[in-house]
Amino acid sequence: MIVGVPKEIKNNESRVSMTPSGVMELTRRGHQVYVEKNAGQGSGFPDAEYTKCGAEILDSAAQVYQIADMIVKVKEPIPQEYALIKENQLVFTYFHFASSEILTKAMIDSGSVCLAYETVEEDNGKLPLLIPMSEVAGRMAIQQGAKYLEKPIKGRGVLLGGVPGVPPGKVLIIGGGIVGTQAAKMASGLGAHVTILDVNVDRLRYVNDIMPPHVVTQYSSRYNLEKLLPEHDLIVGAVLIPGKKAPKLITRDMLKLMRPGTVVVDVAVDQGGCIETCKPTTHEDPTYIIDDVVHYCVANMPGAVPYTSTLALTNVTLPYVIKLAEQGWESACRADDTLAKGLNVIQGKVVYEGVAEAFGLDHTPLSQVMAQLA
Repeated sequence: MIVGVPKEIKNNESRVSMTPSGVMELTRRGHQVYVEKNAGQGSGFPDAEYTKCGAEILDSAAQVYQIADMIVKVKEPIPQEYALIKENQLVFTYFHFASSEILTKAMIDSGSVCLAYETVEEDNGKLPLLIPMSEVAGRMAIQQGAKYLEKPIKGRGVLLGGVPGVPPGKVLIIGGGIVGTQAAKMASGLGAHVTILDVNVDRLRYVNDIMPPHVVTQYSSRYNLEKLLPEHDLIVGAVLIPGKKAPKLITRDMLKLMRPGTVVVDVAVDQGGCIETCKPTTHEDPTYIIDDVVHYCVANMPGAVPYTSTLALTNVTLPYVIKLAEQGWESACRADDTLAKGLNVIQGKVVYEGVAEAFGLDHTPLSQVMAQLA
């Protein structure tokens, strides 16, 4: 198969979808890999490393898209890439369709096959291709939140860890999944007092068992949320419903419950955000203020640490990329239910129910499409 690796062009996105090591695993199996010039530079992988591993470097994204059977990316295509995507071309990346109707309709119109990292799901409910970036984002949520609590950037002026004689800051984390637990690890490591909310009591039991005593858990309800918001300095939105829009758990009127200078970090922004006042921001312009509350809503947080993120991402995506290259997407997805769940749009048809629900689009069951292709 011919595999294409274009350069990411989203604002301040320096990750790349494949390392030279990943390229070598494909080329030694007889596949051709074409990498756009300087695609890996931001992650610390120069073109020379890719050519050593058997890739061919092309000057433009247009050339990569034109020649490739499968495009492997990190982030969803943005408008200037829409026209480059060919009919029947397989695009394997983070799509987060439920947060963008424009993107969804563009991919429907392209006639391509869209396989989304974030909905590849194992039988136990784990999302193997989302986990590493969730780990990075969860840890970064605290790193960034701590920075934006500083007074010169309109935060409350609170040091999360406190100092002797001064109590530590308080962190409220909404969601006890991968993002939430990684955020709690970082915040508790700094010495902050941490509260985690979730509706899954089994998950709360697990978190309670693995975290230190200054991390406490509570059942997530509107009543508890309204009670806790005035007491906390940093609030992290870490809610995920795979393939669907995140629920709006913090409403606009709830901002008035928070103290001036409180910081909210909405990691769920990729799926529409769990804070009503959330809107996607960029690393270039990451924050805005509403009702004296600092909002940090960067949609590609792991892009700020591309070396770490690229290695972590390739570790989990490469086995699936190899499987797709070896078998083709149809055969690979028929043989692997985990991978099949990543299919969101196939040749103009929306096959992932959560995406169709988000925008009131027609939903065609995956089984029906696959039967027609047989």
